[in-house]
Amino acid sequence: MINSVVVSGISLISIFFGKYRERFRKMTCLWWLIIYASIPFIIPLQIGLTIPLFIGMAVMGQFVGSRLEVKKEN
Repeated sequence: MINSVVVSGISLISIFFGKYRERFRKMTCLWWLIIYASIPFIIPLQIGLTIPLFIGMAVMGQFVGSRLEVKKEN
């Protein structure tokens, strides 16, 4: 669910900047600037939503794994 929101947000940002980039002549300074302008918007989406999800999954996996090991010892 969260990953689909991140992918949708990144896609919308990229589409916006891609449409805006078409207004400029190729290989000019502004053309290159617009290509890289989306990066400051995309990185927080990936860090803000994806990394906490993976950290939470890792913590949950450690917890479940420890519980399975305790049951195995008994």
